[in-house]
Amino acid sequence: MTSLETWRTLLSRRSTDEVVTKALVRDVQLPYGAGTMALITLDNGFDHTKPNTFGPNGLFALNGALSEIAERNDLAAVGVTGKPFIFAVGADLKGAAALSTREEALAIGALGHHVFRRLGELAIPSFAFVNGAAMGGGLEVALHCTYRTISSGVPAVALPECFLGLVPGWGGTQLLPHLIGPANAIKLVIENPLSQNRMVKGKEAYELGVADAMFEPADFLEESLRWAARVVKGELAVERPSHEEDWDKTVADARFLVDMKLRGASPAPYRALDLIAQARTASRDEGFAAEDEALADLLMGDELRAGLYSFDLVQRRAKRPAGAPDRSLARKVTKVGVVGAGLMASQMALLFARRLEVPVVLTDLDQARLDKGVGYVHAEVDKLLGKGRVSADQANRLKALVTGSLTKDAFADADFVIEAVFEDMAVKKQVFAEVEAVVSAECVLATNTSSLSLTEMGAGLAHPERLVGFHFFNPVAVMPLLEIIRGAATDDATLATAFAVGKSLKKSSVLVKDAPAFVVNRLLTCFMGEVVTAVDEGTPLEVAEHALDGLGLPMSPFALLQLVGPAVGLHVAETLHEAFPDRFGVSENMAKLVAAGKPGVYGPDFTLDPEAVALFSGGASPSTAEQVRERVLAALAREIRIMLDEGVVAAPQDIDLCMILGAGWPFHLGGITPYLDRAGIAQPRFLPPGVASLPA
Repeated sequence: MTSLETWRTLLSRRSTDEVVTKALVRDVQLPYGAGTMALITLDNGFDHTKPNTFGPNGLFALNGALSEIAERNDLAAVGVTGKPFIFAVGADLKGAAALSTREEALAIGALGHHVFRRLGELAIPSFAFVNGAAMGGGLEVALHCTYRTISSGVPAVALPECFLGLVPGWGGTQLLPHLIGPANAIKLVIENPLSQNRMVKGKEAYELGVADAMFEPADFLEESLRWAARVVKGELAVERPSHEEDWDKTVADARFLVDMKLRGASPAPYRALDLIAQARTASRDEGFAAEDEALADLLMGDELRAGLYSFDLVQRRAKRPAGAPDRSLARKVTKVGVVGAGLMASQMALLFARRLEVPVVLTDLDQARLDKGVGYVHAEVDKLLGKGRVSADQANRLKALVTGSLTKDAFADADFVIEAVFEDMAVKKQVFAEVEAVVSAECVLATNTSSLSLTEMGAGLAHPERLVGFHFFNPVAVMPLLEIIRGAATDDATLATAFAVGKSLKKSSVLVKDAPAFVVNRLLTCFMGEVVTAVDEGTPLEVAEHALDGLGLPMSPFALLQLVGPAVGLHVAETLHEAFPDRFGVSENMAKLVAAGKPGVYGPDFTLDPEAVALFSGGASPSTAEQVRERVLAALAREIRIMLDEGVVAAPQDIDLCMILGAGWPFHLGGITPYLDRAGIAQPRFLPPGVASLPA
């Protein structure tokens, strides 16, 4: 059998449920008498909410279209574009997860290479007209073409494979470094996926050199065809810069940064770096064969299944929060009040103004603090303007939306008021009493508390049913999680409004029961508490600090403490100790660190501060790194089991989602509960009712 027949036989079992992306071909007469272009439109027959993907049948369909085009001698060029708003977003992930043998995995990699490379090896030039989202294999289709145009309105260009535990396996690691240079290629292939799967927009992709020309969305295809006609006629020469950077050094520097971030925990980024390094000297055949081997290895690994589980949580469960009331109950929000004008409050004010596009008013105790808070917002808007994220008109409008007031009377016509004041119950009660005295009967009162009881906070209110927890994570604009907490009295209308606002803010919201420290801070405090206790007992701080490096967590424990601040960490520990004295302790040495005014155990140059380290000395029962790791994971498993039994969230998946989005639990580990299950630490396993197992 030919290779195509072999691949078809091998993959036929894996393509029965595939939503096939068809390659629809029509002839287009190019302007200026440049001749006929065969224009391929990728279209799976659905609207933009179901993007084009490539499974085996989609690849065979594109191959058939290219075979027909290759047989013609009347064409001047071939073009590829997508259905409205979508170019293509890569491989069919469900089909990839269903592959059961390495032979099948090798086949899907080789088939993709066989089909896509034909676009760059035809006797006529090929053009990719990237009209919409282009990710993974979708971007690789474009890379195989001779030329590329892109719409300035494209919302997402990315190679997210490393985010899922894979590598770009259809040419991305070999073609992109030669097109835009190894440093920019590493940014798209590795750095962005490891930075919460960051995407670039059409304009940035063009500036990186991914596309040769950029046009506005309104007449994108028409302008692209005009541009292509000039190229075909030889009237326009496409010049691409040469990349003189030190290829080996660039890869070595990137490997060092990946080590700092992952500490060897995830194989995919390292395989991607190896492939990019190889691309410098490898022939096309050699490079593509190496991609096939890497893809096959990773497709058969546990990391992919774990990554797909995480991906499913972020893409599906986060968009349909468990327990959220009917959205029709949500009230309209036309003005927001923020109590406080510190850093957290100012960040929130800017986010509300940008996303809701409604007036936002800050209050604080004195004019200096107020001016500082409003000034922060205006300065951040100026930064957005400088980066081209907003226009001059948008910047002026945002600045006008955010104002300050020394009195809470400014909240009289607000529909949503959130406090971001000192984490003290008495202070927060006083704030809400003052706010309730001036706002309307239907105004939602929200607290950004990280650990305190909503039920207690609302006990003195005339209308405690309108109090809801709205817990952001720092930095507010970046962290995607929003814990929405329902107090004992919170009604459905208030809760529905909170979820609607969270969605407008583009946050992933999870419903959490009113329990001490909720989900993320409770588990982080548990994690941190075990590490600190081990140090208190005599474990060298450096040993405890790096005991969990193998997991690839975004920060080591004491680096995390440095970020949140020892005083905040101590306060949350005290709150949890008060609630659960048998499980959460308070470190006397941590209290000493706070009393000494230390920002953490690291100095300004991020080397250990001997004075801070000395505050933790004196213990006589040291542990090994392995013992620290085991005690931390066992404590987390215990606490998660208790939280599930208490109904803090609806299911284990919600804890996984909170930890991925709020604590940076590594995507490649597939959620904390399946990881603890796989490691044999959770007994009994973390399974929702009626579910036999969670994905690896």
